[in-house]
Amino acid sequence: MEKKKTLVLGASDNPSRYSFLAIQKLRSHEHPVVAIGIKKTVIGDVQVENEKKPFDNVDTVTLYLNPTHQTEYYDYILSLKPKRIIFNPGAENEELAELAKQSNIPTMEACTLVLLSTGQY
Repeated sequence: MEKKKTLVLGASDNPSRYSFLAIQKLRSHEHPVVAIGIKKTVIGDVQVENEKKPFDNVDTVTLYLNPTHQTEYYDYILSLKPKRIIFNPGAENEELAELAKQSNIPTMEACTLVLLSTGQY
C-alpha cells in the first residue's frame, strides 16, 4: 500500500475529537503524519505544531476546521501543493474547494476515518 504523507489541519489531543482518531488511524496504517492545531502537543508519535510549517511532499491535507477557521490557511494549504484535500464532515467549504480547483488540486468531501476503514485512502 502506498504511504501518503498527510497533514491533519485542526489536530486536537482530545481523544473524543475526530482529528485525534484520524491521526491514530493514519499512523496505524503507517502513513507519515504532520499536524497543526491550536496548541503544540503530541499524539502518539506525531508532533502537533501550532504554526504553519513549510512541510515537504504532502500528499493529502485533511481538514478538521470549520470553514470560518480555514480562511487564514488558504494560501498556506495551496502553497504545500498537496495531491488532494479532504473536507471532513463539518469542514466542507466551497470557496477553498474552488481555489484548490484553480490550482489543479483535487478535493473530496469525505471522512478520512471511513476512507481508511474501507481501504479507499
